[in-house]
Amino acid sequence: MLNVLLVDDDEVDVMNVRRAFQKNKINNPLFVAGNGIEALDLLRSHQIPSGRRLVLLDLNMPRMGGIEFLRELRADPELRATSVVVLTTSAEDSDRVDAYELNVAGYILKPVTFTNFVEVMAALNKYWTLNELP
Repeated sequence: MLNVLLVDDDEVDVMNVRRAFQKNKINNPLFVAGNGIEALDLLRSHQIPSGRRLVLLDLNMPRMGGIEFLRELRADPELRATSVVVLTTSAEDSDRVDAYELNVAGYILKPVTFTNFVEVMAALNKYWTLNELP
């Protein structure tokens, strides 16, 4: 079972991801952190099982944004292999380049409509089901 950590400070987006999981019958455990600091605490404290993990990461958050979180994650020997997919509103080329330089598995712009959110979560579910993520 893949444990999914959603790192996002936007309550509406968190709700949309939860609803999209339900609509797609995705039964993977979903953990939520409101920023990078909370996410690192969850990962380091093993509140999320250390087996198979996937982080869905927003970039624009208070306290510790997504790029800073990725730098910390990749610098931690115990966490550096964690798979991360960026799910953000940022279409900035510099954010995309920074994210890929920090070895993300994908970079997805947040959908505007809930229907599109459902489609994105279905595609991600297919991706992580077909790929053996560590």
